[in-house]
Amino acid sequence: MEIINDSNQKLELEYPCDWRYKVIGEERAKLEQAIRDVILEREHRLEHSNASRGGKYISLNLDLLVHNEEERQFIYEALKAHVHIKMVL
Repeated sequence: MEIINDSNQKLELEYPCDWRYKVIGEERAKLEQAIRDVILEREHRLEHSNASRGGKYISLNLDLLVHNEEERQFIYEALKAHVHIKMVL
């Protein structure tokens, strides 16, 4: 599968592959619950990434194995649509 990134370079992905989502929200506990709501019991790694200067927002890195492009996109869209998640990168 080819993906074009911001620098117009094509990214070749071979599935299955490890993928990282950066998930941004206001409260860690709510972010963690939102992620569980989406990925259920899937094996994953979650770690703190950053916090905004004023402390209003935090970001977490979510690492997990994705098996195909459809699954990768589905998880992205489901995370993005969750009420406790402000942004997904």
